[in-house]
Amino acid sequence: MNDLRGKTIFITGSSRGIGREIALRCARDGAQLVITGKTVTTHAKLPGTILTVADEVVQAGGQALAIQLDVRDEQAIQTAVAQTVERFGGIDVLVNNASAISLSGTLGTPAKKLDLMWDVNMRATFLVSQACIPYLKQAGNPHILTLAPPLNLDAKWFAPHLAYTMSKYGMSLCTLGMAREFAADGIAVNCLWPRTTIATAAIEFNFPEAVLRASRKPAIMADAAHVILTRDSRAGSGQFLIDEEVLRAAGVSNFDQYAVSPGTPLFSDLFLG
Repeated sequence: MNDLRGKTIFITGSSRGIGREIALRCARDGAQLVITGKTVTTHAKLPGTILTVADEVVQAGGQALAIQLDVRDEQAIQTAVAQTVERFGGIDVLVNNASAISLSGTLGTPAKKLDLMWDVNMRATFLVSQACIPYLKQAGNPHILTLAPPLNLDAKWFAPHLAYTMSKYGMSLCTLGMAREFAADGIAVNCLWPRTTIATAAIEFNFPEAVLRASRKPAIMADAAHVILTRDSRAGSGQFLIDEEVLRAAGVSNFDQYAVSPGTPLFSDLFLG
């Protein structure tokens, strides 16, 4: 399987950044994209809405269904999945991309931020996967791809931002457990994480500008996701994959094309080093 033509792909948090880029990469194959997110009107600082991305998907050659979705709302998740199945007849791929970040220490993380990260990261990954799995079981080459890091219990990944790490590792644990639980159904459940920081709003607002310049463009994650999602779903599951390694294995050797500032030393992403 070399492309995603005719496949229905449900992506959380796809109004900008990596989610948008994955949607556009799949659209170029002629896929059917479900664009979800909270943003329906243009934000002063953050470009992109689910409606503008849906338009871009169509222009790129795909079909699009834009659904306003707060992934913290269990009923809204169920409704969005039902709308997807009604429109496209099923679900072939789920990409758990939505994420909340606060790189704060224990004393600097109020309950509201803790709850946001837990609800958007671990809880939403669990609930959206739960809602999609009955339809993925019926698909020909079903995949769940979650944007979460490799599990590593070294305390150095927890101490600087404990709440965020727990919430992201919660997503990783969903992958570990669901991969085994649904192996007999042929559903590939994997994680993808970047080797370097990726130039998104999260990096722009949480790191110095120098880090943004030392980052790669979201396209590298989209290209790596495409490689994974076009694989035989029974050929690999429960894996924690790194974008650069996936692409190198697929024959890519020129990574300058992904650099925000070619020639600038790259900044390693969180959880890798």
